[in-house]
Amino acid sequence: MSRFLTLTLDTRGVTCRARLLEEEAPRTCAVVWAALPLTAAVFHGKYARNEIYSLVPRLGEDPGKENTTVTPIPGDLCWFTFDGADLGNPAYGYEAEREHRAAGEGGIVDLALFYGRNNLLINGDQGWVPGNVFGEVVDGLPEMAQACQDVWMGGARGETMTLARAQA
Repeated sequence: MSRFLTLTLDTRGVTCRARLLEEEAPRTCAVVWAALPLTAAVFHGKYARNEIYSLVPRLGEDPGKENTTVTPIPGDLCWFTFDGADLGNPAYGYEAEREHRAAGEGGIVDLALFYGRNNLLINGDQGWVPGNVFGEVVDGLPEMAQACQDVWMGGARGETMTLARAQA
C-alpha cells in the first residue's frame, strides 16, 4: 500500500498531497518518512527554475543516489545532500551561521518541490546536481503552483514549508 505525505506552505495556507515513490527510491522514502513531520524556512529556486525547497540538517543515514534526475517534472519531490562547502558561496544568500551549524552536523538536506516545467538542475559553482525523486504530487498541484509563484514574486521571508504524514 502506498504512503502519502502533505506539503504545506504554512503562511499561505496551501497544501498538496504526494505519494512516496517507495519502489523507485526506497532508501530516500524511508529516511524522509522516519523524519516526518518537518518544518523549515522555504526558499525559491534560483537556478533550477520552478522549485521551492527547505534546507534541514542531515536526516539519519544518507540514502545515496537513487531514482536521480537533472530534469525534474511538475509535481516531483526531490532530495539533495550537500555539505557546508557546497553552499558556501555568499551569492546563495544563506545565513553563514545556519550553514556552518548544519555542516558540523553532517551536512544539509534540501527537500524540494518542482511545480512547473523546464527545470534543469545545474549550478554555476557545482555543475550538474542530480536529485533523488522520492515523491509525486497527486492532488493540489495547481493551487500549490500558484502559491509557489507568489513565493517567487512576493517573497519567501517568513514562509515555512511543512512535510507531514498523510492518510492513504
